Amino acid sequence: MEQSIKQRYSAAVLDELLERYAIAPANIRALDAFESFIYAFERDDAPFILRVGHSERRSVELIHGEVDWVNFLAAGGVPVAQAVPSQRGALVETIADGHGAHWLATAFVRAAGRPAWEVGWSPALYTTYGRLIGALHARTQRYQPADERWRRPGWDAALLEYVERYLPASETAALSHYRELRAHMRTLPQDRASYGLIHQDAHPGNFFVDAAGQITLFDFDDCIYSWFINDIAIILFYMVMDAEDVPAFTLEFLRHFLAGYRQHNQLDPRWLAEIPTFLKLRELELYALMHRDFDVHTIDDWWCARYMRGRKAKIDRRAPYIDFDFTTLAAQL
Repeated sequence: MEQSIKQRYSAAVLDELLERYAIAPANIRALDAFESFIYAFERDDAPFILRVGHSERRSVELIHGEVDWVNFLAAGGVPVAQAVPSQRGALVETIADGHGAHWLATAFVRAAGRPAWEVGWSPALYTTYGRLIGALHARTQRYQPADERWRRPGWDAALLEYVERYLPASETAALSHYRELRAHMRTLPQDRASYGLIHQDAHPGNFFVDAAGQITLFDFDDCIYSWFINDIAIILFYMVMDAEDVPAFTLEFLRHFLAGYRQHNQLDPRWLAEIPTFLKLRELELYALMHRDFDVHTIDDWWCARYMRGRKAKIDRRAPYIDFDFTTLAAQL
């Protein structure tokens, strides 16, 4: 969240939300977050999450679109953290920020379980991960917003132009590569079997694993209309970060993940060759967001500092995010 917006938040806003969601002050605690204020709370002995974002980042219509889709997925049996209403029945609560805009609050069922890295990764969990995303992509092909005003943005919407907006003009290599990627993406087909509303941030930090090994996905704030392969590429982007042998892990992970995926959805194998496109897109977008949120020369956040280490040089020389031949991946699965 941009600092200029974050400074508008106050205890009075939270107090008002406690009343609207009937939360006792002793039953709520703040969690770490990046783009919103996030809280865990309990009500009637049940666990929930409260997310407080801002209208300068997402409009109230876009938030309605998010929760409408989440609850559509949940109604179809996809294991996601369902949105729940406030005491007066609103799925989105708004509070004026005193500057002509609004804070936007939404509540969700808190996912059961723990992060995957605490549970421990295994081939079975990779398969379960793929099964979840396959179920999501199958279900989303039947989705239509309950209100057209709630339609989420497409991949090429102006509000998603992080690279053009936040990278300085001196980042000529990054900007040039980004524009080439966008031009290529405009040539890709957008049929129902390959394109629709996707999560766009389904990395391991956005799901929990319960005692039975089942996954519940949450944090749909970034959902957009894009290609299904984009979801898969973004997942792979984060999964390889701690791998010692990245190419070997890429093949091992995708074998199990895609085996699970195919249990619910069939994606033409030719799309696998587009994974590098979307890996590079995520690399550049994250690079731009680091420029937005930090002085990139003095980042003190551990994860962000690790990501940025040597990143400019890699981007400038157009190094692939993963050195792997994705054109032959289908034959290796």
